[in-house]
Amino acid sequence: MDKLVRSIQFPLFFDTEKLKTDVQKIINENWTAHYNTKDYTGKWTSIALMSESGKSDQIYASPNATEKLVPTEILNSCTYFKEILDSFLFEKTAVRLLQLAVGAEVKPHSDNCLGYEDGCFRLHIPIITNSEVEFILDGKRLIMNEGECWYIDANFTHSVANRGTEDRIHLVIDGLRNEWTDALFFKEADPEQFIKPAPVLSEEQKQQMIAELQRMNTPMANELIKNLG
Repeated sequence: MDKLVRSIQFPLFFDTEKLKTDVQKIINENWTAHYNTKDYTGKWTSIALMSESGKSDQIYASPNATEKLVPTEILNSCTYFKEILDSFLFEKTAVRLLQLAVGAEVKPHSDNCLGYEDGCFRLHIPIITNSEVEFILDGKRLIMNEGECWYIDANFTHSVANRGTEDRIHLVIDGLRNEWTDALFFKEADPEQFIKPAPVLSEEQKQQMIAELQRMNTPMANELIKNLG
């Protein structure tokens, strides 16, 4: 996975005052504890702005969701969040605010199928953060400032610790790749940096595959055997 892009800071900047105004409107709503309870210590909570059910406590993110997302009751009052979401011309698979309390830590972990090379992706827009937040992606610290917009390839191991004195809140948007997003991403990195390398087969796996192809004994199978040899 060496050539794959780990992160991108896009040349997009959002109004930090407007972001914080929308957060203040909903800060006292019910925030749901993150479901990956083994992955963190301290308080890590979320509230959905869009979900399949339209409920703000449905915070599960699934890139393979079959239902289209609809705005939750929370989003109705958040005019700036709505404006941002409307400006992103791709299908969303999760739209959440994630709040990492002071002293909380998300342990090193990787998510499944959340790199642009998989046809889906995750964007972070920090709303409230501080210089003592340590976000580590594939061994490198990323400093994401308020109002910026970042792509994170969550297939790579990442962790975050809030060592500051203020809770950290990000708007996190998962979406599906399309022509509009290709234009956005390919301005920042070469398209070839979003192609998954072919898996490397062990000798045992290779021999098993050859045996299976020999059993099939078709022209296509014999051609594949030659390529595997």
